[in-house]
Formats: sequence, structure tokens, C-alpha cells
Amino acid sequence: MAGGWAKDGAVSEQIEASISDELARMRARKGPQGESLTHCADCEETIPEARRKAIPGVKLCIECATDRDARPEARGGINRRGSKDSQLK
Repeated sequence: MAGGWAKDGAVSEQIEASISDELARMRARKGPQGESLTHCADCEETIPEARRKAIPGVKLCIECATDRDARPEARGGINRRGSKDSQLK
């Protein structure tokens, strides 16, 4: 496939680099740490002892954790390609 000024395989390299970056970000993300709370940090409901034992360092009750996980996480991507105008300058 013709890629203009790009060398052969450049698109594949960009895709691989994006995948590697995302995997590194996911590996760096750590779960709860420290001591578990007895009451939810958001709604003040009691966190069951079974949940505190199952997930050390838990800070949220199941309902609040489910709500938080359902919200989309905004994060910026990296535009590895750039615009053609920026490549000409």
C-alpha cells in the first residue's frame, strides 16, 4: 500500500506501538492498596467484611464500585500520524 513519504510497514509499526503503549498503561494500573475501609468512601454504607477480605485495600461498596466502573474513562490518545501539513513543514 502506498504511504506517501512513509516507509513500508510504517502503519503496522504505528499500530504495534499503540498496542504496546496501551498494554504498558494497563500493567502499570494498580488495584486497591493499603488498609480496607469499613465504610464506603462515596456513600458511607458499610462495606461487608467478606468484600474487605477478598479485596485488600477496598474503598468502595459494590454499588459505588459498579457505578464508577460503568462510567467511561476519558483519556487522551497519541496521534502518531500527524497531519500532512505538519509533515511538510
